[in-house]
Amino acid sequence: MSIADFSGRVRPDACPGALQVHEAADGPLARVRLPGGAVSAAQLRELAACATDLGSGVIELTSRANVQVRGLRSATAFAERMAFVGLLPSAAHERVRNIVASPLSGRGPAGLLDTQPLVEALDQALCACLRLAGLPGRFLLALDDGSGDVVGLGADVTFVGGTGRLLLAGRDSGLSLRGEAAVSYMIAAAEAFLDERESASALDTEVRQESASVRDGEAQRDRTAWRIGELEDGAARIAARLGGVAVDSPPFAPETRGAGLTEQRDGRVALEAVVPLGRLTAAQARAIAAAAESGVAVRLTPWRTVVLLDLPPSHADHVARALDAAGLVTDPASPWVGVTACTGRPGCAKALADVREDARRWVADRDGPTAMPVHWAGCERRCGLPRGPVIQMVATADGYVAATDGHVTTTD
Repeated sequence: MSIADFSGRVRPDACPGALQVHEAADGPLARVRLPGGAVSAAQLRELAACATDLGSGVIELTSRANVQVRGLRSATAFAERMAFVGLLPSAAHERVRNIVASPLSGRGPAGLLDTQPLVEALDQALCACLRLAGLPGRFLLALDDGSGDVVGLGADVTFVGGTGRLLLAGRDSGLSLRGEAAVSYMIAAAEAFLDERESASALDTEVRQESASVRDGEAQRDRTAWRIGELEDGAARIAARLGGVAVDSPPFAPETRGAGLTEQRDGRVALEAVVPLGRLTAAQARAIAAAAESGVAVRLTPWRTVVLLDLPPSHADHVARALDAAGLVTDPASPWVGVTACTGRPGCAKALADVREDARRWVADRDGPTAMPVHWAGCERRCGLPRGPVIQMVATADGYVAATDGHVTTTD
């Protein structure tokens, strides 16, 4: 898959997957999509084994609740092992299975919809449509259980439980759907995006041909887009294709998740644990897997935390102590809450500092969480920056500069 850049050259979609790896400074990096952040105990154990046997020994959590393994010694062996445990159901679609969902899946106090059945149906429908294998690796689908926790992530297509609203790049499509219709409309919206993208690309080619005398760099903006929001009037046109009328929606504040227990409506509890700097060791992954037996479900979140669902209240404290002992954080008053970082040195060639080590030292000097999330970035690209108000510690040649402008350059 490729798009044309401003000069007419071909630029590939560089989003990594389990088959198309990224050549990072510390070796090949593979990313595995986990629709809805759902992962089984067996899959966690295999990820831990692969990270140890084939990679750097850690599993990184991404801002779309996916996972990645760095420093792979055999990308082929890694992909084969992921397929064996069901984490690679479609080779053609493996980089476009980008589906986020409310981690509590309707169980929390504000939840109105069990999103997991819709996640599974949406993933199956996506993989069944050959054309949708051509979606960009950044295209994002979201299912909100009505609590509003993933609406603020700015997905290309979002279904909101309770209200039944369908959002396109954050704009209300004017459509109100029943849950069973959500999947078909989300798939139709993704196909409509491809139609619009192809039309815009063809128009841009005509503009370039008519403007051959214009110097490179002054040509018209490339109209081929990665996201619905990058298409001029894309949300309005796609809404019209679906039978709606797009209108501006009230802004949604991105959710900031932390740690601790949440009482479910059925009397059981959910336990959320912060993964420091979004990096799970193999031992930590195995500790989560051990806790995920006997009907306990695991959800990774876009906030780089792990949620264990359906815990008996009498067992929750024991699980929390086991995760804490493994180096995860279940205390909502911990200074690790809200702290994130990019890869930094030595994994990224563009980084100007070992931001993870600097972040660890900074956390060690604090007694509790800050009022605003803090993101440590190795350069001005600020990769992995969370949405919403964030204190940004940006590395420069002369040390760190703090910023709070909310600028987002990358989402995964």
